[in-house]
Amino acid sequence: MASQVESNSDVGVTTLISGIAQDAKELFVEQMLLFKVEIKNDLRRAALALVPVVAGMFVMFIGLILLGIGSAYFLAWLLPEMPFWVGFALAGTGAILVGAALVLWGKSALANVNPTPDTALKGLKENFQWKTKN
Repeated sequence: MASQVESNSDVGVTTLISGIAQDAKELFVEQMLLFKVEIKNDLRRAALALVPVVAGMFVMFIGLILLGIGSAYFLAWLLPEMPFWVGFALAGTGAILVGAALVLWGKSALANVNPTPDTALKGLKENFQWKTKN
């Protein structure tokens, strides 16, 4: 009779250990999925933040070209018949201001991007703390 109790308790312990191992495996898979989703979201936010930065740099480049043309007309302005440089210089300055605003907007958006998956790391840390307590 005592041997039957021992074999039943062995089966119970084996089943319990098997269940714990299965739960740990499922928890690990869920944690990895959470890491994947968080990293994908962070990469998407980073890509969206880079769009205004690149656009701003492009607009600033055009502004620099316009300022260069304005400078050329400024030299022509030294001859009193051609004061076209003012229009080009103002257009170039406006383009540079717009481009700078886009770059600053993108920079602030990039500052909010966190490359580490905080939620997943916090959950993993809690799981390990729970496992070490038990």
